[in-house]
Amino acid sequence: MDETQDSLRTLLNSQYLHSIFLNLLRTSHAGSEILYICISSLNAAYYTAEILIMVGGIVAAETQSGFTHLLDPNKKWFNNKRLITLNAWIVLLLITSCTNGYDGSMMNSLQSLPQWKDYFNHPSPSQLGLLNAIQNIGSLAAYPFAPYLSDGIGRRRTVIFGASIMCFAAIIQAAAQSVGMFIGARFLIGFGLTFPANAAPMLVSEISYPPYRAPLTAAYNSLWNLGAIIAAWTTFGTFRIASTWAWRTPSALQGLPSVLQIFLAWFLPESPRWLVSKGRDDQALKTLAYYHADGNPNDPLVQYEFNEIKAAIEFDRNVVANVGWKSLFSTPGNRKRMRIIVAIAVFSQWSGNGIASYYLNQILTDIDITDPTVQLLINGILTIWSLFWALLASGLIDRLGRRFLFLSSTIGVLFAWIAQTVSFAVFWEHGIPAAAHSLIAFIFLFSAFYGLALSPLIVVYTVEILPYHLRAKGFTVFNFTISLALIFNQYTNPIALGRLAWKYYIIYCCWIAFEIVFLYIYVVETKNLTLEETAALFDGKEAIEEITGNGRIDLTESEKDVARYTEIEDIRQDSSIKEA
Repeated sequence: MDETQDSLRTLLNSQYLHSIFLNLLRTSHAGSEILYICISSLNAAYYTAEILIMVGGIVAAETQSGFTHLLDPNKKWFNNKRLITLNAWIVLLLITSCTNGYDGSMMNSLQSLPQWKDYFNHPSPSQLGLLNAIQNIGSLAAYPFAPYLSDGIGRRRTVIFGASIMCFAAIIQAAAQSVGMFIGARFLIGFGLTFPANAAPMLVSEISYPPYRAPLTAAYNSLWNLGAIIAAWTTFGTFRIASTWAWRTPSALQGLPSVLQIFLAWFLPESPRWLVSKGRDDQALKTLAYYHADGNPNDPLVQYEFNEIKAAIEFDRNVVANVGWKSLFSTPGNRKRMRIIVAIAVFSQWSGNGIASYYLNQILTDIDITDPTVQLLINGILTIWSLFWALLASGLIDRLGRRFLFLSSTIGVLFAWIAQTVSFAVFWEHGIPAAAHSLIAFIFLFSAFYGLALSPLIVVYTVEILPYHLRAKGFTVFNFTISLALIFNQYTNPIALGRLAWKYYIIYCCWIAFEIVFLYIYVVETKNLTLEETAALFDGKEAIEEITGNGRIDLTESEKDVARYTEIEDIRQDSSIKEA
């Protein structure tokens, strides 16, 4: 906690914050304001990134992974053909998140298009809520089936199945002739997206080369912002089309990532963990050897991974005979997992981000920035800014650790949200232009802090704390919770903003403060552990001995591995996870 406090103090006292306020106070026009925000944002990025990297270098030395001594120090992602190929396949999976981000940003941008509003007769706040929420309602309909497909037919085929539905839905959305047709298409988009959204991040985590597993899995949710960027700037580009193609074009392009997945996902490697669970051990070993050791099945790292996977799955079979939905809550360790997973899913959507993601144009209108061009431009710049911070945090996840990023993120989010509340209130009550300018600056600051953890960490943390036999179902609960939170937001936010204006922000101030307390008490540090070692942290000493012991090569003769066992047990004891 000392590192968190010191870094935040340095951040909040840094020069770039002062430059933001000074610049904003000197401006009086929205167009000039954007330029100043961009310049200030670059200063922010430079100084804060420097702080994070410096802290990361210090923290990284604390923990070394159990497989570190088995790695080839000369083997990097950029100089090994097999790793380059593997990471290219992983990128194909990561674009699933782009599709999701594209949807949120597209709906935000469409609300600024006169062509879209005129065609659908200027939807009321309640209609806007339904248009935004229907995608998540479609997701709810698919959740009962997604984990069974992921565990039944495999991660790869589940991605292809969902992508096929997505393509069909995007065609209907682009060709919509009525509000009902548009809503139906968005329902299908949510239904189809659920399947790859369940399978893709698990497959990324399960096939990644061990040193890159956490950053790549964290990049999955971070690339939500890339999809948002594409949607924001596509809509900005089609804004001047005088016909309905101003909104039909971005609607059609939403299906492009799914087209790529349909044609290319057949060549993806299947999860070695799924293969072992189906008794296809030879194929699992061959997959690990091909991508992680240039085809050598006797490589020490491959043997370590393979033995640990087999031990973990066998342990799960012996301990948990029933792997139905009840098993998610059947043991103290599982209840601890689900408490954290449900909480971070809710926090990721109820930290104020839902307002900026879906109703930014309404906020800008409330502070007298009504020009659609300016609104679209601010939205486009904001998405690029958010992507930068999410990818930066993804790259530093194993240096800084999960607890540090979660706590830094939520504390910063609280600070920025309180500042937004004050700025909005001052402008609403007194009409001071500088307060409106400050609100935009604090929206950017909020997005930076949000991107440190609540964007990149929630998926990787959920996947890594779940053992294999619970991973698909537990991840479905995570996505289901997010959809419920989103539906609530999308119905409530436009109505509450219309009636309460800035006072609605106070509710989020209180809620984010609660998030900080919860994360401080319950989040367990998992950096630099394998998937199996991380899952064992929640299940006690027996699980650690069973899984890590079987994954070791010459355990009794290796002092490094004995030290590793002691380290994992110390982490478990120090995590202070309360018994459910």
